[in-house]
Amino acid sequence: MTHVQCGELYGDDPEPAEQVPAGRLCVPVRPVAHGCAARLFRTPVGARTAVAFTTPARLRAALGAAQPWTPLAEPALRALVRPLGIDTVTVDPALTPPLPDAPQVPDRPLALTPSAC
Repeated sequence: MTHVQCGELYGDDPEPAEQVPAGRLCVPVRPVAHGCAARLFRTPVGARTAVAFTTPARLRAALGAAQPWTPLAEPALRALVRPLGIDTVTVDPALTPPLPDAPQVPDRPLALTPSAC
């Protein structure tokens, strides 16, 4: 799992300590009234984060085959979530199942497809 902070991306260091993925990322989305919006998640300590995957296969492995997604570059994803006060992008997270005492949410297939976004 990679966490990248906005302020740590460039700074004065010509070679950042943590490499940022280049190219297209697969960003999970959810349907909204007029299209779709990036799904937001929480880190293990409760901070909100945007999530992206480097391949569709990694997204499907973590969130299931029914999860709609859209391709976005990392700067575009940051621009979408920055007005919401989110400055962390988590790439290829290893998501874990809910705790045993957590209420279970039934699986509901979404009709939205990646090409619709």
